[in-house]
Amino acid sequence: MSQTSPFPARDHPTPTTQPTQSVPAAAPPAELSLEERLAFINTVMTVRLDEAKVAYEVNTAHIPTEPMDLADVVTVPLTPTLQPPASYPTPVAALLQRAHHRLLTGGWCSGALVDEDGARCMLGAIRAEARGDSGLEADAAAVLLDAIRRKFGDDVDSVPSFNDAHGSARTPLRMVDQAAGLADARGL
Repeated sequence: MSQTSPFPARDHPTPTTQPTQSVPAAAPPAELSLEERLAFINTVMTVRLDEAKVAYEVNTAHIPTEPMDLADVVTVPLTPTLQPPASYPTPVAALLQRAHHRLLTGGWCSGALVDEDGARCMLGAIRAEARGDSGLEADAAAVLLDAIRRKFGDDVDSVPSFNDAHGSARTPLRMVDQAAGLADARGL
């Protein structure tokens, strides 16, 4: 006994363009100069490229093409059970790494150093992990600002303005992590 599907089988054609009958281009008359013949060939090739461009756009119109940042796709879960990674050997890099871990586990906020739930902004996490060492805090903030400007340009005024310009923790956390690597590479 064979089972039949209640739905009829349908072939769904994919969007394609109909092959065009290419007419061989007429050879340019022999009495043309080299420059004129090259201009003629250039015109013929431009027409062919334009046709290929239209065919490509028609064939790929159904494919979504929004660019994606790989760092937004590959993520780790933000849970309070994350263990801190092995610390960097340099003080500024270790401070930024601790600040990154604090943001991961304690939460991120914008508009305040610390919100009512205990979440911190980028600078608030650095300040908390600096434990009163204002020189170390200033060095970490400077490296973080440099890392931000490398990625987003010199238009960024300060770490707090960058932090407050984002609606989610993803980019600020990524920048603190990158700043820790930058500080370690600089031996800070």
